[in-house]
Amino acid sequence: MKSIDKIISEIESLKPIPQVAHKVLAIMDDPNSSMAQLAEVIVHDQALTANVLRICNSPFYGLVRKVDSVHQAITYLGMKNIADMVMTKLGSELLKAEHEGYDLKDGELWKHAVSSALIARQLCEIKKIPNTHLVYTGALLKDIGKVILHKYVGDAFDQIDTLVKEEAITFREAEKRVLGIDHAELGGIVAERWGFSDKMVHIIKNHHLNGEWSPDDVETAVVYLADIICMMMGLGVGADGLAYRFHDQVIEALAFSDKDLQEIMAGFAQRLGEVEELIYGG
Repeated sequence: MKSIDKIISEIESLKPIPQVAHKVLAIMDDPNSSMAQLAEVIVHDQALTANVLRICNSPFYGLVRKVDSVHQAITYLGMKNIADMVMTKLGSELLKAEHEGYDLKDGELWKHAVSSALIARQLCEIKKIPNTHLVYTGALLKDIGKVILHKYVGDAFDQIDTLVKEEAITFREAEKRVLGIDHAELGGIVAERWGFSDKMVHIIKNHHLNGEWSPDDVETAVVYLADIICMMMGLGVGADGLAYRFHDQVIEALAFSDKDLQEIMAGFAQRLGEVEELIYGG
C-alpha cells in the first residue's frame, strides 16, 4: 500500500461524528425548521444536554437567569448559538488530545479550533454574513486532518521544516511535497467520508486558501481569516506556526479594517478566561 493510501486508510480509525451532528446541521440548513425540532434532537442525548446547559450558564454568555432546560436555552440564546454548542461538544472528542507531530500539547489544537470558530462567528456578525452555523462548524473542524497526519509529520518534520526554510514555501505545501497529502486536503476527505455537505468539505479542504479562491466564497474566506487571527494571537499554534501565506485580498473582499481586526483581537484576549471555561469546562 502506498504511503498516501495508508494515511487515508486511517480515517476509518477516527471516531465518526455522531448522527446527532448531522441532524443538527440539517435542521439549521432548513429555513422552515423550528426551535422545537432542535430541542427534540438534543434532549435525547443526556451528555449533550448537560453540556449545552453548562455552556449556557457559563460566564461567557452572562445570562441573568439560570437556564434549566434545552428549550429555555434555545429561547434565550437562539438556534444558531445552541447548534454551535452542540458542534463544539462533539468536536471536543476529536481534537482535545495531544498531537505530537505538530508540537501541540493536550488541548492546544482544541483551543485553536474553538477560538477560531468563535472569532469566525464574530466576523460573520460584524458583516452580517449568513450561514454562521456553517462557518462556525467549518472553523471548528478545519484542522481535523491533523488528528491523523500529526504522526507522519512528526516522522518527517526535519524534511518538512527544511523545505519551509530553504524554499520559502508554506508548511502545508511542504507537507504535500513530503507526504503526498496535506492536512487540509486530508481534512476534506474526512469531511466527505463523514457525509458533510459539499460546502463544508470545500471550506475544510481550502481553509488556507490553497486552491483558487473567489471573492464570492465568503464562508471560506471568513474561516481563513479567523484562523490567521488565532495564529497572530498565538492561540493553539504548533510547529507549523505562522508558516502560511497571508492573502491581503481577503481582507479587502470582506471589507474589514485594521481597526476591526484589532478590536476583535483585543476583545477576544480580554475574554480569554471565559473562552477557556468553554473549552476546558467539560
